[in-house]
Amino acid sequence: MDQNAKDQFRWKFYHLAVELNIIILLVAVSVLFFFLLPQRLETYRLPLIAVMLIVAALLSLDFRKRYQLTKAWLHQQPEKKEDVDKPE
Repeated sequence: MDQNAKDQFRWKFYHLAVELNIIILLVAVSVLFFFLLPQRLETYRLPLIAVMLIVAALLSLDFRKRYQLTKAWLHQQPEKKEDVDKPE
């Protein structure tokens, strides 16, 4: 893999990692809101949780698509073995 392909992969991987972290945080915060939201905000609790879970589901669909595209792109890259001086 040449340097340009490595840089592309680095950014693709970075994007996937950030997107996955956002999905995990949305689900975790929605669970926390379900149990810990104060009584005065009771009317907004379920709609807020529903919106966060819907956004997490949509992001997970996008994540899966991007993951598959990145995986296919990575498998198409030619393997370039770097010359490493090995002591004999």
